[in-house]
Amino acid sequence: MSYSLDLRQKVIDYVESGGKITKAAKLFGIGRASIYRWLDREGLEATKVKNRQRKLDRKELEKDLKENPEAKLKLIAEKFGVSTTAIWGALKKIKITRKKKNCVIENV
Repeated sequence: MSYSLDLRQKVIDYVESGGKITKAAKLFGIGRASIYRWLDREGLEATKVKNRQRKLDRKELEKDLKENPEAKLKLIAEKFGVSTTAIWGALKKIKITRKKKNCVIENV
């Protein structure tokens, strides 16, 4: 959650009128790093990330899994150049679960 624009303006006004950054951080209850970032920016509006570029293409992963359904996570990860954790997370997002057992259990 981002800080409100009026709080940001109050902090910047305090610092520019001669206040210390450390004191402003304690007074307003925010981190010093945030104040330094606000001072370096042109405007005080909150930035929003539109689209993050993913290293792993989920459509390609689904296609690969349809071609090789028995492939292990380690081999898939090596093929795509990512970690096994990244593969596991992508599978979870596209709602594909891993096999728990390799045998078929019949209810009698």
